[in-house]
Amino acid sequence: MSLFSTWKDLRQRGVMGINQRNADYVLRYNQRHLYPLVDDKIKTKERALEVGIHVPTMYGVIDSDKGISKLKDIVKGHSDFVIKPAQGAGGDGILVIADQFEGYYRTTSGRLLSTEDIEFHISGILSGIYSLGGHRDRALIEYRVIPDPIFSAISYEGVPDIRIIVLKGYPLLAMLRLPTRQSGGKANLHQGAIGVGVDLATGITLDGTWHNKLINKHPDTTNPVRGVQLPYWEGFMSLATRCYELTGLGYLGVDMVLDKDQGPLMLELNARPGLNIQIANDTGLAARCKQVEDEIERLNAKGITLAKPAKRMAFCQREFAQPLQKLDTLDTEKDTTEPGAPQAN
Repeated sequence: MSLFSTWKDLRQRGVMGINQRNADYVLRYNQRHLYPLVDDKIKTKERALEVGIHVPTMYGVIDSDKGISKLKDIVKGHSDFVIKPAQGAGGDGILVIADQFEGYYRTTSGRLLSTEDIEFHISGILSGIYSLGGHRDRALIEYRVIPDPIFSAISYEGVPDIRIIVLKGYPLLAMLRLPTRQSGGKANLHQGAIGVGVDLATGITLDGTWHNKLINKHPDTTNPVRGVQLPYWEGFMSLATRCYELTGLGYLGVDMVLDKDQGPLMLELNARPGLNIQIANDTGLAARCKQVEDEIERLNAKGITLAKPAKRMAFCQREFAQPLQKLDTLDTEKDTTEPGAPQAN
């Protein structure tokens, strides 16, 4: 098959390419002046708290070299915490402290760091070595998410996360990202994590993609990644749907985690989400975008400028549900938790 024939076949199946994503969705629906709201994790977190969206608790912010000495006061009473560059991308610059021992800080890998080591790392964050564009940055210190036990059989260390791509407040595709030994415990596909498709209607996992190849077992645990019922699925869907009102950005990737105590939490937002999610779901984004745009046009003709979040969510769960034969559920017990499970602070 020629390259042209392959491209034509993908277009007919509604698969979105990066040029189409940029021209037809990112540039069209995302106004540039709104980007700082999602490119800066601190601004995202502050805005989310204002509208009642649950996020990992923020312990403090260090925005100057002089402020580095305040770290001990910020983490006082917290044996574990996470340090992040506010404008970082791809997980770079994130330091996870699991506990403390005899004046040292222990990372999740077991490495012991001195106070000077931590301060040096924060200094690097402030200088902008991890930030988008290399601009001077701020260091965010926050609650360390502890993954729900459901992930123990299908993930290697780290914190799995869930990404849902949303168009004008309508969830299009969902993917569970699972850390691997190769990814160093990070849920980053480019570093070797696994992307697993998730049925929007039920929250049941589908097949996975690893280095753009379809797989059905985790390479480290060897357990099946398919057929797992994700808890609190209605909560995840509701949270992602409401992020349109949160940002005003029309095309958005919403990254969330499932904490064992606090339930669904929004981690960060992405105005330029990647396209591997199509492989994990064996479904094209362009086709679903077209269906949502047709629905918006239909509502506009009736004088409805924006459907309520619950109606947008219901539309997508109805229209984009996977056929029953594709689910092969291992645990189909229905999740009865109300959307947006309460957060214990």
